[in-house]
Amino acid sequence: MKKIEVVAAIIYFENEIFCVQRPVNKLSYISEKFEFPGGKIEKGESKEEALKRELIEELDFTPTKIESLFLTVVHKYPDFELTMHSFKCHSETKNIQLNEHIYSQWLTIKDIDKLDWAEADIPIVNRLIENE
Repeated sequence: MKKIEVVAAIIYFENEIFCVQRPVNKLSYISEKFEFPGGKIEKGESKEEALKRELIEELDFTPTKIESLFLTVVHKYPDFELTMHSFKCHSETKNIQLNEHIYSQWLTIKDIDKLDWAEADIPIVNRLIENE
């Protein structure tokens, strides 16, 4: 089974978190699901370097601060195994541009579980709620 290692950003502005929706995908289990923005770690990159690069590529966004690792999730999808390292980040604005996603929403933690999340992101959502 193919293994993919990625990073994801839990972006905060004040008490809200930035949630993005994936576009339509041939893989139905991730098509149009919500996720935390991020992407694959390239050879030679640290997790933090990969996260900064991915956020610039996907959102034209540079976080004001990246905190230490929040949670690593290992999830087996039907076609691949995903290892996702999530980090809390902070933004000085809610004005973030979408370059790859089809929709975004800023939500408080009490509302975050109302979205249709990709399965690998659900443990992060649950940990955020538990830590609230």
